[in-house]
Amino acid sequence: MIDLRLLREDPDRVRASQRARGEDVTLVDSLLSADERRRSSGVRFDELRAEQKQLGKLIPKATPEERAELLKRAEQLKSDVKAADAEQDEAKAETDRLLLQLGNLVHPDVPVGGEEDFVELETHGTIRDFGAEGFEPKDHLELGTILGAIDVERGAKVSGSRFYFLTGVGALLELALVNAALAQATAAGFTPMLPPALVRPQSMAGTGFLGQAAADVYHLDKDDLYLVGTSEVPLAAYHMDEIIDADKLPLRYAGFSPCFRREAGSHGKDTRGIFRVHQFDKVEMFSYVDPADSENEHKRLLEWEKEWLTSLELPFRVIDVATGDLGASAARKYDCEAWIPTQGKYRELTSTSDCTEFQSRRLSIRMRDEKKVKPLATLNGTLCAVPRTIVAILENHQQADGSVRVPEVLRPYLGGREVLEPVAK
Repeated sequence: MIDLRLLREDPDRVRASQRARGEDVTLVDSLLSADERRRSSGVRFDELRAEQKQLGKLIPKATPEERAELLKRAEQLKSDVKAADAEQDEAKAETDRLLLQLGNLVHPDVPVGGEEDFVELETHGTIRDFGAEGFEPKDHLELGTILGAIDVERGAKVSGSRFYFLTGVGALLELALVNAALAQATAAGFTPMLPPALVRPQSMAGTGFLGQAAADVYHLDKDDLYLVGTSEVPLAAYHMDEIIDADKLPLRYAGFSPCFRREAGSHGKDTRGIFRVHQFDKVEMFSYVDPADSENEHKRLLEWEKEWLTSLELPFRVIDVATGDLGASAARKYDCEAWIPTQGKYRELTSTSDCTEFQSRRLSIRMRDEKKVKPLATLNGTLCAVPRTIVAILENHQQADGSVRVPEVLRPYLGGREVLEPVAK
């Protein structure tokens, strides 16, 4: 959530952020009104309580004639204090409810617009000319079938659409990717983590995933627990309700977990293969830093993602995501999109978001320096979303006979394999 003091002092900035996101601007005025009621009712409650205490001191000293009047006033004050307390609670609840609906303030340099209004920042690698090589590229599902690596038919039979099995070298390729990604993250100073995939409502709400993203979340009603769509959620909540000494920052974690998404609103999109699925594994970077360092940390996370994709020898580009395509928690987000040959376009493989103090305020995570205790900043960055990375590797490193060349960085984790060979029919 944003700082209420900032909202009071510069509401136009908050309105501009809401407008850029394509969100309800009138929410700002409703929140200002609720906050004013909360503060004024609090003042009234304090004044009535002070009068009540003062009256309590006067009654024992009063004459019989005065006492009757004072007792009458005391009875009225008791009723007024109770009403003021209820009004204060109601105004606070309304303020909190509206505050949780407000997205983070977007960074002033973020391009304004919707999904297609991003700004391309840079490109890396060379897109292969399969025509010049003399063959038509196969898509990842055809390659996965040839290699005995992907089985979506049995995935659908067992679990429904958008589920799959990784089999044989497909399963080994996932494990190689995960181990290589965690090795890079560990070398960069991240602490490897295996977090829970089920979290309590306060953890999910605290990271901002029960707002605009709520339709994509799986909820277990009986247990009141949520399946995470990213290990960002448990990693963000890891230090919930804690104060961290400034000299311990930055704290960096690399979480590996299963992720679950309903993919609501994606009906008919990417239905072939394993690009958009309901369950997948992912390695996620997460940082806790001083807010003054969040922009620099954001750039560092992006560099680690670029290093990873470069090590996989994939052609990709980096985009600055537009305001209307940001998640509620993000002030700014960069995506790395890999080239997918059979689609003839770049598709998102990794992303990194600077959430500034938005999540830490919700989760009550603070830092202590020599001056004061204050909210810190949180950032996240996908290092390896496994199925999409497999898609990109299979399609970009395929050969004419249906085999797939293994990037050098993965070979130590695949028993030295240089090529994934087609299975015998």
